[in-house]
Amino acid sequence: MSWGTELWDQYDNLSIHTNKGIEVLDKYANFLRDRVAIETEYAGKLRRLVKNYQPKKKEEEDNEFTSRQAFRNLLKEVGDLAGQREVVSETLQTQIIHGVTVLSKTLREDRKKCLTDGTMLQQTLSAQLSALERAKRNYDKAYRDSEKAVENYKKADMDLNLSRAEVERYKNIMTSKIQQSDDAKNEYANQLQKTNNLQQQHYGILLPAVFNRLQELDEKRTRGIREFIIGAADVESSVAPIIARCMEGIVKAGESINEKEDSLKVIERYQSGFTPPTDIPFEDLSKMDPGVAPQSNYSSVPYNHLTIKGGTLTAAKLKKARGGILNSIFGSNKQRQIIEACITMKNSLTADGQKEDFSDLPPNQQRKKLQAKIAELQHKVDQETNTRDGLMKMKIVYEANSSLGNPMTVEGQLNESEHELDKLKMSLKKYQGFLDKANQLQVANNSPQSNRNQLQNGHRTSRHSNGSASADDHHDADDQPDDAGSLSSSASPESGLGTSHTSLPGSGQGSANENPIGEETSYEAEVEMLQPLGTCRALYPFEATSEGSIPMSEGEELQVIENDQGDGWTRVRRANNTNGWDEGFVPTSYIECTLFA
Repeated sequence: MSWGTELWDQYDNLSIHTNKGIEVLDKYANFLRDRVAIETEYAGKLRRLVKNYQPKKKEEEDNEFTSRQAFRNLLKEVGDLAGQREVVSETLQTQIIHGVTVLSKTLREDRKKCLTDGTMLQQTLSAQLSALERAKRNYDKAYRDSEKAVENYKKADMDLNLSRAEVERYKNIMTSKIQQSDDAKNEYANQLQKTNNLQQQHYGILLPAVFNRLQELDEKRTRGIREFIIGAADVESSVAPIIARCMEGIVKAGESINEKEDSLKVIERYQSGFTPPTDIPFEDLSKMDPGVAPQSNYSSVPYNHLTIKGGTLTAAKLKKARGGILNSIFGSNKQRQIIEACITMKNSLTADGQKEDFSDLPPNQQRKKLQAKIAELQHKVDQETNTRDGLMKMKIVYEANSSLGNPMTVEGQLNESEHELDKLKMSLKKYQGFLDKANQLQVANNSPQSNRNQLQNGHRTSRHSNGSASADDHHDADDQPDDAGSLSSSASPESGLGTSHTSLPGSGQGSANENPIGEETSYEAEVEMLQPLGTCRALYPFEATSEGSIPMSEGEELQVIENDQGDGWTRVRRANNTNGWDEGFVPTSYIECTLFA
């Protein structure tokens, strides 16, 4: 079925139909442009939404909570969704809309050419029909004139009054008119044959070809709309898996919220590590010296109530609070001044008003601060080490090939890097010492990490103002913790900062601290023996050259009680014949470990 055969006489309707079809294509292009604008606006608003609800820098400390992490992951997934909407918008713009525009332009040009050709064919046929009409009129006139001339000749021939010459003139006129009629008839027949041939060619070949081209043009338009609609759907479908993964990520973020874990993190953040205050003793006034005025213990504020939001106190508030506590404990201003002086001399304050070892914080908060500081310094040490190694390699290359550069140009940078690295290592060593001291002096009864420090005899340890640990006997009513100490893992033996905080009695690795008012007291706490993590065999002999390490002979079997923490040392234990067990550190590379499942 073709338009040229079936619609041979519908030139005007086909012209109108093809024009409407191209207008539909243009309308679809405008629809896509509006949709692209909506997609772009939607993606932009999603990105602004994500930006507006991004956690502020002051809220970064709350990111440890699962609900905050889930919300942050939700924002990330919504940002990815915005990106996919942008992909849809850009693909529709560059592929679909561009294709529709090109197709519409091509179709309009082809249609115009087809209509021009059709118009020329129509004009040619009309001209031929006009020529035929003129030839027919001429033939009709000539025929009537010839008929009249014949009739006049017959009348003249019958009229006896006319001369022979007059009759001959009528005869010549008749002969001329008959000849003109025959010529007009031949011309009419010739024009008729031309017209029929042209008309047959026009409606049989030429115009159908034009109509068939219009049909192809319209089918191309229809096929293009189909392909573009499917293509637009494919663009949407191509991002559907990614959008589905974004939805899965949002669901996963929601499922990751754990209210129990968040509650534990709240405890971990705000737990001071102090024990609740003991019972207020009964004061029997009848047994007191009448000359001594009784002192009230009710107005003293327990130190473990001084934690505020974030678990920290400013220097001013801390000084004021400490003054109130010391004023309630020590009656005289002289004693209070002695204690204040000792505490002030003990630690210097940092730029933010906190002490250098964070001993003005509760024990758990001090541990977290020290661990964070050590991690920060270790990262800086690693970075500076890489910088120094790079400069050394550059210097070696310059020395080997002077054309690449002067080795003296990096000498100054290398010296500066070495100096900076030494400063960082000293700071790291200092804070490791703070952490090791805090580990030796503080026991957090409610912390899971403190199992190795729990006392086996049921006694609890208390912290005095000098940070030393003592066994709490039932007759000591002055069990007020101070502002130092926290828990963490022990330092390596090569650091020279002290021994393991879980050393057993009799191992020779204990320590005693001085009381701030000059009294020396040494305490020894029995700790729970750590469960072995596995066994190890010494591959090489090792002589203990640093504090905290123990010697071993080749082939010796030992118990592993603490894995290598990344410093190259493993903590082991072995039985002896004197006091039960020896504990210490050995190089990880000197042993072969077999850990329990």
